[in-house]
Amino acid sequence: MFKVLFLMILLLAGIVIAPHIAGKQGYVLIETVNYRYEMSITMLFVFFVACLAVVYAVQGVLERFFKMSNASYTWFARRKHKKAQRQTLEGLVALDEGKYKKAQRLIGDNAKYSDNPILYLTKAAEAAQKAGNDLAANRYLLEANELAGGESFIVSIGRLKILVAQQKWDDARESVDNLLKNHRDNKEVLCLAVTIFKQQKAYQALDDILIPVEKSGLYDHAELMKLESFVDKGLQNEQVEQAGHHGLMDWFHKQARSRRQRVSCQLNVIERLIDSNEHDKAIDFIVDVLKKSKQETADNLRHLYQQIIRLHLKDSAKLRKLLAKQAQKTPELRTDIHRALGYLNARAENFAEACQNFNEVLKDKAHTQDADMTMAAFVFEQNGEPQLAEQIRRDSVKVAMAQGKTTSVTLKEETPQQNIKMETTK
Repeated sequence: MFKVLFLMILLLAGIVIAPHIAGKQGYVLIETVNYRYEMSITMLFVFFVACLAVVYAVQGVLERFFKMSNASYTWFARRKHKKAQRQTLEGLVALDEGKYKKAQRLIGDNAKYSDNPILYLTKAAEAAQKAGNDLAANRYLLEANELAGGESFIVSIGRLKILVAQQKWDDARESVDNLLKNHRDNKEVLCLAVTIFKQQKAYQALDDILIPVEKSGLYDHAELMKLESFVDKGLQNEQVEQAGHHGLMDWFHKQARSRRQRVSCQLNVIERLIDSNEHDKAIDFIVDVLKKSKQETADNLRHLYQQIIRLHLKDSAKLRKLLAKQAQKTPELRTDIHRALGYLNARAENFAEACQNFNEVLKDKAHTQDADMTMAAFVFEQNGEPQLAEQIRRDSVKVAMAQGKTTSVTLKEETPQQNIKMETTK
């Protein structure tokens, strides 16, 4: 609009000024080799305005043409982008539904035109791997790397997930170790690290990330306790294999106070010591845990009582007294406590008291075990009550048949005898 107004003003100025200089004007001569042009100043002015108008007109046509072309390009690009967004979302839904081939096609074909092509290419790689197409998965990861201009965190996570899915544990271990150097607090990295370290039984590496795992809130309290117990048991097994129970005790005393006071760790030490026939050393840990029983979960205490059953002690009077007090204070664990007391009394040849203990155990039908009935029959027999012992054996067979067992319970006389035998050659 401004250009047209400018041309009109110039033309009007020429019409107004031209008469005033008409009598005084000369002429304009333009001469070339073959042509000769003569015109007045007024005509030159008009010719100039006309040429300027043509230039403006051509410029306007070109601008309109390129503007239309750009608009067309933008429209097609926007349409392609919207389509890519829609189909990548459909692909993600298909991935969640387990339709991996469809997800690979939808995400892989449209990833480059979406808002986050690197992320969607890693998702396409994940879908391809789950569809069994490892070559396509690697190709998508390479494309994502090229777009990222080098190794990126998203691509590394995607590759790590694929390695875990393919169970390539050595490569996965190398990859996760690199990721942990710079992303030690990332939940996704920690979750994958736990999976890989557990699979490889890399207990020390798993122990090194327990604090970040706890801070991340990745697991609830119960799951975290199970993980800690898994680590403790693995580390202790390694010590026992390398240096026996002496190595285990040296390792335990070198640990942080928080670990030494962790009951799950103490329970694992108790189990390892009993496995090594170090019953006298295990008793110190058992008493320590029993003194803190009010603060412990029922599962931990049941595990402890199960270990007490395996004990062979020359003098178990102190432990039996402590357990008897607990039986009165914790009625919900009476069956487990009386079971442990029954074994201890039997090994101490206190068969009368052992009979009382196993009577309490047999009253709780829901928690009575096959081994309880076998041991109870032996104890009653040793206490001079063969009829009760035989009745318990018949009841044991009936229970076994009621549970649908294909073979009857075989009660070997040597089993309870070995269970109560005192170790004299330690």
